[in-house]
Amino acid sequence: MSEKHKLVIIVGSVREGRFGPVVASWVADQAREHGGFDIDVVDLADAEIPLSLPAVPPKFAGDSYPRPDGMASLTSQLEDADAFIMVTPEYNHSYPASLKAAIDWHYTQWTAKPVAFVSYGGAAGGRHAVLHLENVLTELHAVTIRDGLAFPNYRTAWEHGRPLDPQAPGYAKTLLDQLAWWAAALAAARNSVPYPA
Repeated sequence: MSEKHKLVIIVGSVREGRFGPVVASWVADQAREHGGFDIDVVDLADAEIPLSLPAVPPKFAGDSYPRPDGMASLTSQLEDADAFIMVTPEYNHSYPASLKAAIDWHYTQWTAKPVAFVSYGGAAGGRHAVLHLENVLTELHAVTIRDGLAFPNYRTAWEHGRPLDPQAPGYAKTLLDQLAWWAAALAAARNSVPYPA
């Protein structure tokens, strides 16, 4: 590929003992091997993300939330991204509050950018969480990628930081190929014509 796009891989869970960093590390390795991206792994546990937001949403205030100082690095990384992969577990058929708060504290940072999903959980592999994320991110004018990765029963499906399914790298390549295509197409579009707000 001639041009690399900035990919931000987001570790969505902040719970103690979480498995997300293991999954994110493997995904980052797959993305490096793919070669189409410059990669940042963003762990939400490292950011200050209050659950309460100011009264006026950025949609009506020019994206001017007074964000806490501890969120500055996260905001900058999201702003600079051309594409995202959200690594999420499934909690009670949905995704973590930390991920929702990180999404809601931002607005234009998601606009006209592609988002792919890697989920893990019990029997459903986190698919319920992804369905909810797709709805939320569509509302924020992001473009969600159809072919994600889901890891059911992850506690027994991984060993030494890698999934046991031999097809997982192939699925990851499909996800990354689609994400790279959308990253290039949407970056060109954003650079050509401002996204209509």
